[in-house]
Amino acid sequence: MEDSHSDSSTAVDTAKAERSVWMMKCPPVVSKAWQAAAASADSQPVAKVVVSLDLLSSEEPSDLQFTMEMASSEVVNVPKSYSLNMSKDIVPMCIFSEADQGGVAVEGKVEHKFDMKPHHANIDEYRKLCRERTNKAMIKNRQIQVIDNDRGVHMRPMPGMLGMTMSTSKDKKKIAPVKGPDVKRTRRDRGELEDIMFKLFERQPNWTLKQLVQETDQPAQFLKEILNELCVYNKRGTNQGTYELKPEYKKTVEDTGAE
Repeated sequence: MEDSHSDSSTAVDTAKAERSVWMMKCPPVVSKAWQAAAASADSQPVAKVVVSLDLLSSEEPSDLQFTMEMASSEVVNVPKSYSLNMSKDIVPMCIFSEADQGGVAVEGKVEHKFDMKPHHANIDEYRKLCRERTNKAMIKNRQIQVIDNDRGVHMRPMPGMLGMTMSTSKDKKKIAPVKGPDVKRTRRDRGELEDIMFKLFERQPNWTLKQLVQETDQPAQFLKEILNELCVYNKRGTNQGTYELKPEYKKTVEDTGAE
């Protein structure tokens, strides 16, 4: 027992525990570009952050303006400039890393949390990227499978099985379980779910959270994260209590429908 506890692979390296780090939520296309850069042998900077300060105002962190400039990327139509919106209230968090050998280390504690979105100067490029991704998701890949047994023996209903099959299918329809609010739902890939959301808002402009949960079969909390990025919530008016796309994404959906 003493040997297992003294194993260095179970120890956590806390040498950098007090280092301040920034945590940033970025679009999937940016994450893929960075992962591709990390996998390449040439270790070049992937981006640079520019901090702007108005000297005539107070030096509070909220007065700072953060923008990020991407380095050259092989991915087509990736916006090069992004705005970083800093969150004011964050939960205390630490960043951990795990080496290939199994060692765990604390990389630092989160000082600032940022939400990343394309800069207004690059919004047209991002619209084009969203439109291409939506069109790609709408393409259905159909396959044809050749059956070796061309006599159709396995597909032919046996005597006395036809009525049983029909009654069984009806019974299944009657007792089909309906997912309640407490049933766990499996999260989809974020990019795939965004494509589904664009398709739904192409069908109708306003949706309630309950309707979207039923349409997508996704957890409500996960849907809220996506909705906060893509939509605005109507607190009053004729569409009170519903979500609709932000203007920049609404134009993308309209262009896709026109095509």
